[in-house]
Amino acid sequence: MGNCMCQEAGVLIFPCSGGSDVGELSDRVARKMAKCGQARMFCLAGIGAHIQGMIESAKSANKIIAIDGCQILCSKKILEHAGFNPISFNLKEMGFEKGKTQITEEIIEKAADKISGGKSEEAISGNSGGCCGN
Repeated sequence: MGNCMCQEAGVLIFPCSGGSDVGELSDRVARKMAKCGQARMFCLAGIGAHIQGMIESAKSANKIIAIDGCQILCSKKILEHAGFNPISFNLKEMGFEKGKTQITEEIIEKAADKISGGKSEEAISGNSGGCCGN
């Protein structure tokens, strides 16, 4: 199944929304994946602020996904600092350059497909009965 996280219960996704184009891309990809049903977005700021209720809620997740837009890896580092071991995706390593990435639906889809194993559009359009083609 690779990186495909669709239709799995308890998958939380934490994008670093940052202050740049790739931060926006990280956020928009996470929202697309949440809309698809691949994961549920959760509050990275709450984890970073050590809000105990949010940390406890996140502990019940089967998988924790971090999406970072750049090499600083804020989402991954915040989650690790709180005691989690996230599955980490860095948009820079996927070819999206900070300050040079125009945010379009096509770019959002491309990034979401790289993270989800290429199944995000199928779930949204209803072509497959699930993100993984099941």
